[in-house]
Amino acid sequence: MDFQSCVNIKKEWDIVGARQLGRDISKKIGFGTVDQARIATAISELARNIYLYAGTGKVCFETIENLNEKGLRIIAIDEGPGIRDVTQVMEDGFSTSGGLGAGLPGVKRLMDEFDVISRQGEGTEVNVVKWLR
Repeated sequence: MDFQSCVNIKKEWDIVGARQLGRDISKKIGFGTVDQARIATAISELARNIYLYAGTGKVCFETIENLNEKGLRIIAIDEGPGIRDVTQVMEDGFSTSGGLGAGLPGVKRLMDEFDVISRQGEGTEVNVVKWLR
């Protein structure tokens, strides 16, 4: 995959950097302020998950186009312990960190496309897309 840019997530401050870069890219693509906020919120959640559960990873951004629309693909990749039960994690209200549990279900609601691949002991990749409509 040809990524436009990536932000390495190693410390808490990197979450802010990823969020800001994603907002800047979404603005350049032409997303309005409401969608920019949705995208930034999704990025925060994905980056925070890397920081909390995997320790390190990266959030990558790619502008995409098909025949009649443009969008932003965001891929969060880590080499952490993996998600033991993806189905459980996708339930609203489920949290292992004591948080509100908006987590991945919240990200799925904020974006147009959502895919998660996780392997025990190898890591997790979350791939989301927001289309400019």
